[in-house]
Order: sequence, then structure tokens, then C-alpha cells
Amino acid sequence: MALDIFIPYWGDVNYMKQAVDSVLAQDNDDWLLTVVDDAYPGNEVRRYVEALSDERVRYLRKETNEGITENFRTCISLATQDIVVVMGCDDVLLPNFVAVIQKAGANHPEAAIIQPGVQVIDEGGNETKPLTDLVKQHMVKPRGRGQRLVRGEQLAISLLHGDWLYWPSLAFRRDSISKFDFRDGFPVIQDLALVMDMVLDGAVLLIEPEVCFAYRRHTRSASGAKLLDGSRFEGERDYFALAAKLCDAKGWSRAGRAARLRLTSRAHALLYVPYALRRRRSDTLKGLVNHAFGK
Repeated sequence: MALDIFIPYWGDVNYMKQAVDSVLAQDNDDWLLTVVDDAYPGNEVRRYVEALSDERVRYLRKETNEGITENFRTCISLATQDIVVVMGCDDVLLPNFVAVIQKAGANHPEAAIIQPGVQVIDEGGNETKPLTDLVKQHMVKPRGRGQRLVRGEQLAISLLHGDWLYWPSLAFRRDSISKFDFRDGFPVIQDLALVMDMVLDGAVLLIEPEVCFAYRRHTRSASGAKLLDGSRFEGERDYFALAAKLCDAKGWSRAGRAARLRLTSRAHALLYVPYALRRRRSDTLKGLVNHAFGK
């Protein structure tokens, strides 16, 4: 079976072209690509994709903009292959991505989720190592070397202390992810919410250390913009409160405590306090401080 790759599109056209090109440049040609355009203004992406004349690539455009969560739902609903990837329209697959995922999936059929090795890049495509990524990858992510399977409350605790996953790089078993839906009301953190629902249901996650994906961090992304205005943290507080209740109901008391502590989320908010002070954005500053030190 081919690897089912989806790109939900809304944003920078040049980044989008790079994302598509990175799929075309794979060492392993066993893939299908679907671009789902969320009614972004203009037709440049349509013209670019259709000019490829590649039977493995299809372009779908929505009549109206439905937002990121609904576009994720559309992508999952269109999947036909055993393993599904919903990559970001500003991210890049390294040439070995399909080969790495195909091999990992074949060797570990019990894994519902595969997290491959990721490098972080900036706006210009240069590799970077932001503090938040260093903390999550070296202090929060489950320790170990080589391929390893993680599951249960320990996995939940690590994710709630700090989401060390890179959603656009994740590969999912279609029969597993199709059992769940994205939760409404969490437009930036809906990826963690879905993964946590799967983990609470018993899903196994495979950590594949081979680097094969480039994740772009920049302030123009949806999550980056919401960090700068502080609104992301409002959604995070709401989700962590829900996660605490879900974990408590499961009998995972330590995971429930991790959700209420939300340590790296609090620390993350503090990183943006200097920005709010410099810009004299009192409302943003108040929200950041409340998130860092409030309940």
C-alpha cells in the first residue's frame, strides 16, 4: 500500500510549492499526495499542482474556508491507504521520509502512531534549535535509544508535561485514527487533543529516531501568531482542564496531575512576557502571567 500524504493548504504559496516538491523528490515513489485547498485566495497553487500532470497527485479546493480543524477532518476522511500523514503546507519531507515510514510501519504493525526523527528549520529553511524544542526533546520526551514503543499513562504524562510530538510529521494507521474526531474549540492544540484521545484508548506510539522530516517554526504560522497575541494559551488552559478530567476518569491520577501542572506550557508563556512588555501590550501581558501562575 502507498503512503497517503495530505497537505491541508492555507498560507504562503512558496512554502506550499516547497512542500509539494519535497514529496515529488522522495527516494521511494510509493506514495499518493492530496492537496486540500481551504479556499485560499487565488489559483496559483491549483495551477502549480495541476501542471505537474502526475497521476499520484490530486488537488481539491473547498468552496468556502472552513478552518484548520475542519480541513484536518476532510483529509482523514479522504484517506484510502493503510498509513496516513497530514503534513503542514510550510513543512518539508526529507528525501527518505516515505522509505522510513514504510519500513517502520511494516516492522511495527502494532503501532497506531509513528513519530519519525525531525529537524527544525526557520523561515529561510535553515536548521535551528529553539529553546522550547530542546527542552521538550531532551527533558520531556521518553528517554531511550533506537526505535522504541511507548504507550499508556507514561506516554500521557510526557505529552501533558510538554507536547514533544511534531504533528505534521506523524504517520497514523488509518483504521486507528479514523475511530476518533478532532475536538471542536481547540483550533491550535487540536493535534494533541486527538493524540491524547488515542493514547487514552490504548494506542501505541513508535518513536523512530531516523531524521526524515523538516518542521518549520516561524511567527507567521497559525500557532506562531497565536503565541504572539497570547490567545494560544487560553485554548491550552481549556484543553488541559479537560485532559485532567479525562485522565482522572481513566484512573490515571499521575497524568491528571501532569495536565493540571502543565509545566512547559506555563514556562512557554513566560518566554513571551518580554515581548509583551516591549510592545506595551497590557492585555497580552496579563494573559501570559495568568497562564504561567494561575490555576
